[in-house]
Amino acid sequence: MTERQIRIFGDPVLKTVSDPVRPTDDVAGLVEDLLDSVKVAGRAGVAAPQIGVNQRVFSYNVDGEIGYVINPQLVEVSGEPELVDEGCLSIPGFYFQRLRYPYARVTGVDLNGDPIELEGTGVMAQALQHETDHLDGKLFIDGLEKPARREAMAAIRSAPWF
Repeated sequence: MTERQIRIFGDPVLKTVSDPVRPTDDVAGLVEDLLDSVKVAGRAGVAAPQIGVNQRVFSYNVDGEIGYVINPQLVEVSGEPELVDEGCLSIPGFYFQRLRYPYARVTGVDLNGDPIELEGTGVMAQALQHETDHLDGKLFIDGLEKPARREAMAAIRSAPWF
């Protein structure tokens, strides 16, 4: 398929809770587009809403491991939340510190309906939390403390793409 254009902050699809994929849905093309879109250098994950599709699917590209999950559920986080620098393709050019758990585990299925379980620490844990947030209609700035969120919103409003 093809690398798809990333939707930018302000697009309503980014704030919409994604619909679960049903067994009758044909999502092979969507998965292929998500995989092509996440292979671009510097990308750790792309969620379906970021390419304008309101379905519960994301792709990931962490430490050379590339894959996807259909109907992912964040089933476990652990450890003491840590401040990490985080950015988002849908809020280009900005990074803000926010709390994320150092460990995360996601379950879902593949195109054949077979179970998938992803887990990790560091960047993988951050990506799993970030991408499942997208599917729940949340952007990473939604998790910032109020003063930091105000500063982030002011910076975003001054961006040339806003």
